[in-house]
Amino acid sequence: MTGASSAVQSLLCRRRGGICLLAALLLLPLLGTAGEHDIRPGPGVSEVLSLSDYHGELTDTPGDTPVYLLEGDQQGETVLLLGGSHPNEIASVMAAVLIVEQARVDVGRFFVIPYANNAAAWITEANENATPRTLEFVNPDGEKRAFAYGTRVTAAELQEPTEDAFVHYPSGRELPGREARNLNRVHPGKADGTLTQQISYALFELVRGENVGIVVDMHEAPPGALLANMIISHPRGMEIAVSAVMNLELHGINLDVDVPRQEAVGLSHREFGDRTDVLAFLIESPNPGQLPGGDPVDDPENPLTHRVRLQLYAIHELLQAHARGPYNVAASLTYSFELDDLLTGHLGEFLR
Repeated sequence: MTGASSAVQSLLCRRRGGICLLAALLLLPLLGTAGEHDIRPGPGVSEVLSLSDYHGELTDTPGDTPVYLLEGDQQGETVLLLGGSHPNEIASVMAAVLIVEQARVDVGRFFVIPYANNAAAWITEANENATPRTLEFVNPDGEKRAFAYGTRVTAAELQEPTEDAFVHYPSGRELPGREARNLNRVHPGKADGTLTQQISYALFELVRGENVGIVVDMHEAPPGALLANMIISHPRGMEIAVSAVMNLELHGINLDVDVPRQEAVGLSHREFGDRTDVLAFLIESPNPGQLPGGDPVDDPENPLTHRVRLQLYAIHELLQAHARGPYNVAASLTYSFELDDLLTGHLGEFLR
């Protein structure tokens, strides 16, 4: 994405995927573009791509987003890590950011997307315990780093609302209308569909085009919710998920493991697993910011650093279990800090 001026020109020229032109134009100063996220690639990043490289129709739309490629010297598995499918689930975003800024790949290739649904990143909605649009941290050099803390769904101004029901493609299942703007309900997307469907479609094109073997979609849920502290696996990856959960106990992280219901549609771990050859997993950490009045950063029981540590350790153990298991293909990351340092530090200390 090249900025607001090119987005304006693009939106004036065409109406893609249900984008509402007038409202989108009025909101462009608030929406942000791929170049406006303050993400600083570290030495482990070999290339910065765009999601529109995999589906050109996203070019110059708010749905485009940076895709960071980290490659190791040793050949191994190709992994896709998704943060920000729901940008208000901020541990997913910041875990991806730390990988981009502070990790190196030893084995394999990693495609990392901190804001998978960039069209939801810069808008908050009053009925979602709205917080400031950005969360700020101070890095070791004393610089303020700000990250978008958005909403669960694509901004309504960017995609015409579906009234009462959304018909999932291609299953034909009927979901509540608002889910048409939920990236984790529209998979596998549609090339000529809504903006949200096109984002999903591009992710599937990335998986197919880059021969991805593992997809990990990072999420958060309110503390006490059924999904909080859980790894959800496509049935083909269940053995790996169980092994990972057992080893996470050695780090003091207690997660449950589950598989999606057979009737569930549109979910990343279900659709990637059913429609491609990948092993697909979803991680849920507990985010107090999803409760009324909750603090998404400094909650004493579930601070952001602890939740980011959970996400990064869960990825590590999933990859280790994959390498030990019948697939016997490795992929691994190392960081410029110890993951346990996140237990006592503040997130800004780990940013570039």
